Amino acid sequence: MKSNSIKLIISCLAIIVSTFSFAQEFQGKAYYFSKTTMDMGNFGGREMSPDMKKRIEERMKSMFEKTFILTFNKEESIYKEEEKLEAPGGGGWGMRGGMSMTGGDQYKNVKENKLLIEQEFFGKQFLVNDELKKLEWVMTAETKQIGKYMAMKATAVVELDNTDFMSARRRDRGRDNADSIKASDSTKTNNPMDEIEIPKTQIVTAWYTPQIPINQGPGEYWGLPGLILEVSSGNTVILCSKIVMNPGEKEEIKRPSKGKEVTQKEYAATVKEKMEEMTNMRGRGRPGGGGGRRN
Repeated sequence: MKSNSIKLIISCLAIIVSTFSFAQEFQGKAYYFSKTTMDMGNFGGREMSPDMKKRIEERMKSMFEKTFILTFNKEESIYKEEEKLEAPGGGGWGMRGGMSMTGGDQYKNVKENKLLIEQEFFGKQFLVNDELKKLEWVMTAETKQIGKYMAMKATAVVELDNTDFMSARRRDRGRDNADSIKASDSTKTNNPMDEIEIPKTQIVTAWYTPQIPINQGPGEYWGLPGLILEVSSGNTVILCSKIVMNPGEKEEIKRPSKGKEVTQKEYAATVKEKMEEMTNMRGRGRPGGGGGRRN
């Protein structure tokens, strides 16, 4: 108990010292590497060969391993994917029907409680305009060193909607008896989406540093008394690799403005509707399109 109290006191002092050391106007850049692992397991069943699964895993790896830059000041931040040259044929991972879902710039203003995200979905541009989602963080006295920064641990339970495919997991992963397998085979569909499910809630673990006393972080994460350097959430891990404080050339933090304006709830409903439409099309098959072999 005494050790925990001492750590909390030290952390509070670090926040106070860091706050006074910051100039009235400042800007920083944090570079993050985001990695999402997908458990293929029995995805695709016996119809998908090991070689095909391996190719899909490689494409998913390139799609789900990205570098982002968070440009921030005391009130605002913009989170962008780092621009890089795409390999020929590397745009997307070849799903039928031209499925495309791309996240754009993400803007947060903690003073105005404002969230703006540019999203592209099936060739249509959307601008999510909503309030920042408040996370009920539980702060602990646990610490670790991340680079030259002392980081502290916090956790939160977040609610997920049924369009959060980055958190998808295999359905009924605990069933392995013969009866269950037989029943599963008898009701099997051609839709691989039937084999996954999205949990209703998820525990998020974050590590933040009081040495940079702003309540910003990567993606949708914010609300801690220090910049968030690391996040673990389901299948995704986000790690900060570099921080540049007060760069020589400051970058204007512009609010995203492109696309049809919707709330987060409205955008999730649009995605759900389109995914259900795609599922129904796959289930019915397409005239002349070779909807799969039939025994």
